[in-house]
Amino acid sequence: MSTINYDLTKIKSFIFDVDGVLSCQTVPLSEDGQPLRTTNVRDGYAIHHAVRSGFDVAVITGGRSEIVRRRLESLGVRHIYLKSRDKTVQLKEYMEETGFVREEIVYVGDDIIDYLVMKEVGLPVAPADACPEIKEISIYISPVKGGEGVARDVIEQVLKVQGKWMVDDAFYW
Repeated sequence: MSTINYDLTKIKSFIFDVDGVLSCQTVPLSEDGQPLRTTNVRDGYAIHHAVRSGFDVAVITGGRSEIVRRRLESLGVRHIYLKSRDKTVQLKEYMEETGFVREEIVYVGDDIIDYLVMKEVGLPVAPADACPEIKEISIYISPVKGGEGVARDVIEQVLKVQGKWMVDDAFYW
């Protein structure tokens, strides 16, 4: 049922990086030099479904995009940390605020900036195109690239194991 070598019944929280995880590694720039992010609609559905199913979803990113914040809020994400310089600081704050312990948390990251925070959670996950150092410390390496459905992959596997995937409210937005 799952290809993740971890007790997924423990998971209560998903935390994602943005660039290279929820959006592709290549980021186009606007006329004024601002990065434009892509989003994956299946990731969006999975995040929204996870929230409605009682999971907490958070984002910790060094990015500063208010558009990204608005998109995440529309999906039900309540804990959004932008402009993060040291992601372990936000993880600690998040854990104190929510009461989650490391074994209950998935963190999906793709690059060196995610290294330290990934070592602080129970289930560190990397997209297929993550850098080698991140893959090395990940319990699960998704076959999906960042921005192409890696969040959907992880959320779907957890919800299936917990019996929360193909349930009545899954068919409605």
